[in-house]
Amino acid sequence: MKLALLIANRGFFPSSVIEAAREDMRQAAKNSGVELLEMDSSLTHYGAVETRQEGELYADFLAQNYGLYDGLIICLPNFGDENGIKEAIKDVEVPILLQAYPDEPGKLGFADRRDAFCGKLGLCAVLKQMKTKFTSGEPFVMHPLSSEFKGELDDFVAVCRIVKRMKHMRIGVLGARTTAFKSVRFDESALESLGADVETLDLSQVFSRIRDIQDNDPRLEIWEELIRRVSDVSDAPSYSILNQCKLGVVMEQLQSEMKLDVMAIRCWSELQYEFKITPCTVMGILNEKGIPVVCETDVTNGPAMLALSLASDGAAGCLDINNNYGREMEKCILFHCGPLPASLLCSSGHMEEHKMFVKTQGENCSWGVNVGRIRPGTITVCGMRTEDGQVRYFTERAEVMDIHIEEDFFGTYGVVEIPGLQKKLRHMSEEGFRHHAIITQGDQTRRIREALFNYLGYTEIEL
Repeated sequence: MKLALLIANRGFFPSSVIEAAREDMRQAAKNSGVELLEMDSSLTHYGAVETRQEGELYADFLAQNYGLYDGLIICLPNFGDENGIKEAIKDVEVPILLQAYPDEPGKLGFADRRDAFCGKLGLCAVLKQMKTKFTSGEPFVMHPLSSEFKGELDDFVAVCRIVKRMKHMRIGVLGARTTAFKSVRFDESALESLGADVETLDLSQVFSRIRDIQDNDPRLEIWEELIRRVSDVSDAPSYSILNQCKLGVVMEQLQSEMKLDVMAIRCWSELQYEFKITPCTVMGILNEKGIPVVCETDVTNGPAMLALSLASDGAAGCLDINNNYGREMEKCILFHCGPLPASLLCSSGHMEEHKMFVKTQGENCSWGVNVGRIRPGTITVCGMRTEDGQVRYFTERAEVMDIHIEEDFFGTYGVVEIPGLQKKLRHMSEEGFRHHAIITQGDQTRRIREALFNYLGYTEIEL
């Protein structure tokens, strides 16, 4: 991740803090694994931006490096100058992080005082007038080498990662909308308005590619190793492993050829009739590899899956908000057939048939369900849908509890606790959010909100 650094100045404040700020910011960037893009410090007074002329020089510097940086940090060692900053960032199209130094007790005399606190307030007002989006954290002022700023910079890097990838995004839809679920209908033009291009393929194209793969194709060995690594396949017939491997190869092919950022697949019932498999284990592997795949052609939750994956810099998965948990009103059970990436599970899973399809189609019709339990700990839950030309989403923090439920509970599950769950469920239902929940590890709610709502123009619904 490369971030441009702009250090601001205001002449009658102590200039001695400028060079110290530059070194502090370099160390802070190093601590977070960030590369800084800096203008030649000899070009301006103290190597900072104060006047309009210096702002123009900095704007030219950014123009020369267009596309080479993912975000911009504006550092205020003192009050800073609004005019110089305004000129410098007039054409900036990336997220902007504001950092302002705190004053220190005992250093409030005129020779040492910074007033960056006040300067940041003024700068925020100017940016608002310019309709320029920016990120300002809590506490309002932070030293670059503080633990608070370390967290702020790590969050900002994640925000830049989301914005960069999702500003222009390609969604691949494999198959028509799952027939039984009208709930997953969506507005393609609403996604297009936010930079998401939807590409659709009929499942017949997927099936034709699967049939064209020879049984001795060396790529199948790689996929079989991946499947055996994440799931105990001792009960699964060999034909089902072979067909799952072929599906994995085809989905990776399509992702690469079409340059897809995320995919949604019609996962039943044609795959069961044609190849006697479910795609769950394959989807979990792709999710772990950073190729998000959402179930049941739930297209609008594809961007939610990509956003959560980018926010955590890890994997995301799709689950059903499926069952109440007895009379515990702030707990419920998340469940799905087994498409979770291995990093979200307690351990490797166990491959089974899909019991729902066995009931309707008979045995040996649907191997590929990877049964397991969601890893306990903090997760982020997100859902997304379209309405009236908008792409709406919610995001919540939840805790996966270390709770086992009865042995014959089918599929992959976790008992989660969400404060105020009943009110949130009522609001979800009133807003028309579907039964799917996208999850990833850790509390990523701030990163999601900052990227989707602040920078990308998605509509946040507070539950």
